[in-house]
Amino acid sequence: MATIYHITTQAEWDAASRSGIYEAASLKEEGFIHCSQEEQIPGVLQRYFKGKTNLVKLVIDTDKLTSRWLYEWSPSTADTFPHIYGPINATAVVAVEQVI
Repeated sequence: MATIYHITTQAEWDAASRSGIYEAASLKEEGFIHCSQEEQIPGVLQRYFKGKTNLVKLVIDTDKLTSRWLYEWSPSTADTFPHIYGPINATAVVAVEQVI
């Protein structure tokens, strides 16, 4: 099992857990949901979520995902990140952790 992570708000996750499906805005805008490896989380929080509150980290078991995912190169950070090409089924989220 590979584990990947996605940062979102508690409100967005609450809505997704009720519906069973999570779709970030990037899925519609870019065609995939941005995720991270654990060691990339601090940088992601600094770059994209600075000053935001009520955030959670979704812990995703890739073996349980129903959407295709893969690692892709990000030239802006010179690193490889996991991207999910479709919605995240709630059953693939094995934990939800508060971001402090």
